[in-house]
Amino acid sequence: MADRQLGVVEDTLYVPMLGRIYASENHRSILYDRKALGLKAHLPREVVENDSQTQYTYLASAVRSANMDRFIANFLADRPDGVIVQLGCGLETTYYRDDGHAPWYGVDLPHVIDYRRTILPETGREHYIAGGAFEEDWLERVRREHSGAPLLVTASGLFYYFEEEQVLGLIRMLQGKGDIQLLFDAVSKSGMFMMRKKYMKTVGHEDARMFFYVDSARELASKVGGNVTVLAEENFYCHVSKVGLRLSTKLSMRVSDLLGMVKMVHLGLS
Repeated sequence: MADRQLGVVEDTLYVPMLGRIYASENHRSILYDRKALGLKAHLPREVVENDSQTQYTYLASAVRSANMDRFIANFLADRPDGVIVQLGCGLETTYYRDDGHAPWYGVDLPHVIDYRRTILPETGREHYIAGGAFEEDWLERVRREHSGAPLLVTASGLFYYFEEEQVLGLIRMLQGKGDIQLLFDAVSKSGMFMMRKKYMKTVGHEDARMFFYVDSARELASKVGGNVTVLAEENFYCHVSKVGLRLSTKLSMRVSDLLGMVKMVHLGLS
């Protein structure tokens, strides 16, 4: 059993892992993650046995992974020489579900990377960078090693915990560094209220403070300034097969999409 030495925000990295395991065991049409299933026995027992989550919260995490997979696959199909950079990689297993060819970089804080290596050691095309997502060191390294390659930078479940100015600063940092796209999930202002009130409490992390939301990707792009293209702003659950889901889960997904409460945002930067 791996030892946990994580803070309040970092501790939330177990939530998406449990969601991928739940979907893989119960709803493979949404997501099947062989690697996550294999890691179940290595997670702390109290994490695996925690039954406070609902079907909706489990699947919200799995749907985010499925959405990320789809955008990454489309990016690599269009740019076969592309490089993937995963900010806040935590215990994500996206690398094991990709096309099998792209160079891959996982960025997270040093103690999270140390923990990740205990159960997900680097292999093949995957490289870990210990450092802050909002610092430029990781970008400089990737550009040294792949100077002209198109980059897809992903932030899965990350930006919620940071102030808007920090996120805007990160996006501006990526500008002028070549062909770069940024993919992340976000909530609207009303969605943020619901996450603070219900979702984080349900998954057992009501102490994790959340700040960043996106009501409009175009408004966000205008705040960034410069040449930012909104490639996609997509409702979170629009591609999800809802066959076999509980009625309460279907209704929650439906309301979320109708009100635009959770979304995927895909930006092009130059």
